[in-house]
Amino acid sequence: MNRRVTPDYISDLQENEIFVFGSNLEGTHGGGAARTAHEKFGAIWGQGAGLQGQSYGIPTMHGGVEEIRPYVEEFIDFAISHPDLLFLVTRVGCGIAGFHDSEISPLFTRALEVPNVYLPESFWKALRQQ
Repeated sequence: MNRRVTPDYISDLQENEIFVFGSNLEGTHGGGAARTAHEKFGAIWGQGAGLQGQSYGIPTMHGGVEEIRPYVEEFIDFAISHPDLLFLVTRVGCGIAGFHDSEISPLFTRALEVPNVYLPESFWKALRQQ
């Protein structure tokens, strides 16, 4: 089940790989994975959500888990419609935004059946415990 694990640290990407990071609605990619996305993978300053270069932003700084859910659902739909791309999901929402893996990982349950979505090991562990 968990052969699709996002590496703990991503320093470069293959041509078909997308770095999925937690963002804010304003698209100020100043820290954490958002900063990496901006500096290395084409995240656009001022764009908080969606595909940006070789990265995909999921806003996590604007409210609780239920406010994040629609953005995760939109991401999963996007991944399903782009089977030629491989999406490396980082621990979105579990850094600067302050959520725990056990809070955010259930949002990605539908992605378990999407073969081109990779999740962090900590998300896999949290999902197995549910």
